[in-house]
Amino acid sequence: MFLCYFAYCMKKYRIEITETLSRIIEAEAESEEVAVEKVRQLYRNGDIILDASDYIETEISVKR
Repeated sequence: MFLCYFAYCMKKYRIEITETLSRIIEAEAESEEVAVEKVRQLYRNGDIILDASDYIETEISVKR
């Protein structure tokens, strides 16, 4: 006969939570590539910080 005690029958699952934040930044530059690099540098330097007001969605999924 199989006895299942609560603590011994529990399985572990890896659950991933992904939050998506997004903001549009306007940048003036000579080219698209330069504009992207300017904004990338601003972000890296902490001049652009996404926060709760930039929230788009949350995804929750099981990781195998």
